[in-house]
Amino acid sequence: MTVSTSILVNDHQIHRATSSAEQLLAIVQQLARETHPEQAPEVGLHTSFERDLGLDSLARVELMQRVGKAFGVELPSEALGQADTPRELLHWLGQAAPEQTPELAPALTGSRTLGVPADAQSLVDVLEWHAERQPDEVHILLHDEQHQEHPISYRELLDEARGIAAGLQAQGLQPKQTVALMLPTGRDYLACFFGVMIAGGIPVPIYPPARMAQIEDHLQRHARILSNAEAVLIITFKQAKQVALMLQAAVPSLAAIVTPSDLHAPPAPPRYRPQAGDIAFLQYTSGSTGDPKGVVLTHANLLANIRALGQATQAGPDDVFVSWLPLYHDMGLIGAWFGTMYHGIPLVLMSPLAFLARPALWLQTITRHHGTISAAPNFAYELCVRHISDATLAELDLSRWRLALNGAEPVSPATLESFATRFARCGLRRQALTPVYGLAESSVGLAFPPLERGPRIDVIAREAFTREGKAVPGGGADALSIPSCGRALHGQEIRIVDDAEVELPERCVGRLEFRGSSATSGYYRNPEGTSKLFRGDWLDSGDFAYMAEGEVYVTGRVKDLIKRGGRNLYPYDLEQAAGNVPGIRKGCVAVFASPDPATGSERLVIMAETRERDEAARSKLRQALNQTAVDVIGMPADDIVLVPPHAVLKTSSGKIRRLASRDAYEHGKAEQPSALPRLRTARFAASAVLADLRVAARRASAWAYGVYMWLVLAVLALPVGGLILLLQSPAQGRRIARFAARLLFRLAAVPLSAKGIERLPREPHVLLVNHSSYLDAIALTALLPAVPGYAFAAKREFAGQPVMRSLMTGLGALFVERFDARRGAEDVERMAEALRGGQSVVVFPEGTFTREAGLKPFHAGAFLAAAKAAAPLVVAGLRGTRTGLRADTWLPRRTRIGFELGPVLAPPGREWAAAVQSSTQARVAMAQLCGEFAAIG
Repeated sequence: MTVSTSILVNDHQIHRATSSAEQLLAIVQQLARETHPEQAPEVGLHTSFERDLGLDSLARVELMQRVGKAFGVELPSEALGQADTPRELLHWLGQAAPEQTPELAPALTGSRTLGVPADAQSLVDVLEWHAERQPDEVHILLHDEQHQEHPISYRELLDEARGIAAGLQAQGLQPKQTVALMLPTGRDYLACFFGVMIAGGIPVPIYPPARMAQIEDHLQRHARILSNAEAVLIITFKQAKQVALMLQAAVPSLAAIVTPSDLHAPPAPPRYRPQAGDIAFLQYTSGSTGDPKGVVLTHANLLANIRALGQATQAGPDDVFVSWLPLYHDMGLIGAWFGTMYHGIPLVLMSPLAFLARPALWLQTITRHHGTISAAPNFAYELCVRHISDATLAELDLSRWRLALNGAEPVSPATLESFATRFARCGLRRQALTPVYGLAESSVGLAFPPLERGPRIDVIAREAFTREGKAVPGGGADALSIPSCGRALHGQEIRIVDDAEVELPERCVGRLEFRGSSATSGYYRNPEGTSKLFRGDWLDSGDFAYMAEGEVYVTGRVKDLIKRGGRNLYPYDLEQAAGNVPGIRKGCVAVFASPDPATGSERLVIMAETRERDEAARSKLRQALNQTAVDVIGMPADDIVLVPPHAVLKTSSGKIRRLASRDAYEHGKAEQPSALPRLRTARFAASAVLADLRVAARRASAWAYGVYMWLVLAVLALPVGGLILLLQSPAQGRRIARFAARLLFRLAAVPLSAKGIERLPREPHVLLVNHSSYLDAIALTALLPAVPGYAFAAKREFAGQPVMRSLMTGLGALFVERFDARRGAEDVERMAEALRGGQSVVVFPEGTFTREAGLKPFHAGAFLAAAKAAAPLVVAGLRGTRTGLRADTWLPRRTRIGFELGPVLAPPGREWAAAVQSSTQARVAMAQLCGEFAAIG
């Protein structure tokens, strides 16, 4: 019986597996025929969705929806990005849970009537303000992949961020250094972002890798970003460490790869507070029109924009914001997260993958939590129209949704209309639909329409628009519909100008320029890009637009404009129409102009993806595309290029990268077939091995250098130290030490530079220098003159070590007490006697150093001694020694060491208050000279 039962069970399992495979293949086959009716191949278990079927991201969403519905399960969101064949999708089906509606949670409520942190100077101030006044209030309700919801209070986020900050400081992060965040939406991302800011660093959000097909473009783009940002750390999750390692191999500045768990540490008091003018983070542009650029956004920029958006939206205590937008883009990061934090509005935060896998989840979440504000690009609204069933519609209540913001890509009037019509039965009011306009260079928002008005669509004549650049009202079959994005936000200004920078009247198309408190100061480490951005004090948006009745209507990107036959053509409409041609991959068409060397004019090029290989069929596709061009823009294309899937390049958000596609076309790379999955995997594996080797070689080189430097130091220290011990003559000892120190740095290939030494006073004085490393004294010995020479103030602990005491005495050092107040007073008097006797003294007023950057509080001894001896104080700064040999490590690194002399301060008065005032002045000056900050406490 047992054997028979086992056989029956196995037969049943085999039958069920076979039945599931056949059912799945039928679903895939049907979708392929609908998507590409003229060329859909037979589907097998190993058929690639991308390479063989040409299914784009929207088609894959459709596939996941159909499969989930047919099998009565809910596929994990990871399946959308990772399953590329029916066989792989079967694997995910085996892990899928039965489809179920998440348990209804009560609407988010709370006493959110405390106001806003109007005096905040930074985002850190904002978080601390709320954590102090409403610590247990829900700030974010995090929606995970299993549809469980995890509340995060203001206090929890602040405590976790402070722990991450402490871990980053232990890693050696210095203020104003950049840290890349390559993390998915989740608790770790939130804590790490603020952890970097609290530690004084600059976050650089980048998106994690999605699919193997995109890995090469992902690595190339992110290597450029991290090189430009000079990121010193990358925080990522365990599964992406190999990709991060490949980035580390390509970016010399990346010192370490860490995960959030590596950084968890007990919260420590902050050693640096971000100021209003500090860079809050770097927002790298999407790169749809060229290489990504790092937009510099200060805390002041962000807070100005957030406050203006709050005024425009009339954000209040009854609002609930629901968002699935990625946190590495400005719309999700600033508009959704930072905006809700400032105004004390709870944020329901979903994963972007969760939305793509199940678009209905967005609107279900709005329903569940009585969401009042949510934002998305146009494609998301289109997805909901196409993929949310009537049955789901019956469960939705969108009556409280007062702001359905549509931005970040061209807004389609047709989508606005279809969304309003389809979801009206769910209580959605047409007035909630709100097209908006913004860009990273203005923080996020720039223009906003009046509340409760609904979309305003301007219908204009195509001919006048394309030939004369005028928006003349008019209907007809070829009319254009342009949505209004409203007026400039408070504190911002918008103008429309021609090529000569002359401001244009209403309804004339020109360049949109802006200025205001939210505007960036430029691109990070990109002076050329910054110079192109500014027109005097106005910034060029890169967009064409016109004004009508004081409102702005955006018509297209400047770099995408095609001038041909006396007409101005924008590629978007033609791309959309070409994508509807049977046999062409929808959303995978790039239209651009390419210079024609033979005629000196521009050619109109259509690059379209297809999987069709038969030449006769490809010829028909070209004819169909040419006819489409004639229908849409009134003229044929000069060149039509049919390319394999993934040849038309896109940004992480799905925008067509027309300039990059044009570059591939002009260099003859457009028609190269995409790599096979196995070849891509092999290439990735090979690249990973090479990355491992590069990083290992870099580490080995660092170790070899460190060992070499210690050997050089040992070879020099023994005879030099012996001579100093034997002679016990400070004048001779300083000459010998200076010669040896300079020889050490020369042999170690460490460049030394000094600025302002010629301004050192001739009379006895106290030279105040920052203390960062054991290399400080050696560097100063090499840089400062040996005659008449300086007496170094050394910690009294050395006096208890016979060899060190004799060595220091041979150099004329003064031993000072750092902790015992009575002996400290005696040492102050001894230092004053040395000054009165004609001896200048070098003092490290911090008294000690740690691995973390920042000037520590000064001890008063040097200032009191200068007061007693009526000696001037000379402030100086050392740079590079902390990097060369950081505390808690014994591995020297090659670096550049610089010394700069600063102001000479008059002898402080004999009163304690005068010494304290001199200490404050010296600390401010020294922070500028050494390039570090004055640490708190």
